[in-house]
Amino acid sequence: MFTFKGKTDKKRKELNKTVTEQLKIVYRTKLLPLEAKYKFHHFHGPPLDDLDFDAKPMIMLVGQYSTGKTSFIRYLLQRDYPGIRIGPEPTTDSFITIMNSKNEQVLPGNALVIDPEKPFKTLSRFGNNFLHRFNCAEMPSSVLEGLTIIDTPGILSGSNFDMDRGYDFNGVLKWFTDRADRIILLFDANKLDISDEFRGLIEHMRGHQEKVRIVLNKADMIDNQQLMRVYGALMWFIGKILHVPEVERVYIGTFWDRPLRFSLNKR
Repeated sequence: MFTFKGKTDKKRKELNKTVTEQLKIVYRTKLLPLEAKYKFHHFHGPPLDDLDFDAKPMIMLVGQYSTGKTSFIRYLLQRDYPGIRIGPEPTTDSFITIMNSKNEQVLPGNALVIDPEKPFKTLSRFGNNFLHRFNCAEMPSSVLEGLTIIDTPGILSGSNFDMDRGYDFNGVLKWFTDRADRIILLFDANKLDISDEFRGLIEHMRGHQEKVRIVLNKADMIDNQQLMRVYGALMWFIGKILHVPEVERVYIGTFWDRPLRFSLNKR
């Protein structure tokens, strides 16, 4: 385990760079030859390149429509990002990457997959229909200096819902799931209606449980007794889907700038 306690930012960056360079060497000399010998890239994915090692930690948000994913991002950044849209109706129908930059701008997916400085080259295999639903919001932010945030399309509620998005939505989500360092599943405490599509996506995350964190958002919309009932139901439901013996931990919060309706929930 590495520790950076007491070191300056410059020394931390130098140490990070040294560790990353050594990992690249180990991959090229030890793992890559094994992957090539056993044709690993034919059934899993392309080999890693330098950008995969140099990329910042990636945080992905997944949830149904109107669970507060975009508001949660604004809460983290303490400001709006370029192209942000927040409302009660479905507002996010694209994969949005939020990254640090000196300038504020929105980059389309077609530009992202050919940018040699961004780790999205292999997403081009999902076709133009996906690339039209993929963009990057760049902005100066101290938070984004150390990580990248991925906002995913909202998933419609209701059972037996099958929506043709025009591209391999599950494949794209798996691409991000494999590379994400943390996956935040957001649920709406006011309407815990988990659709078949959302359930299926959670099932695809088996094997990545160590990355997943579960957030029960909008907890201030209901009183304390209702909140405890919803909290318990969500813990049971997630454990059943992921087939884990222990109860999953659920984090409770309200990520907006409005006054609290139920002050008892604050503690």
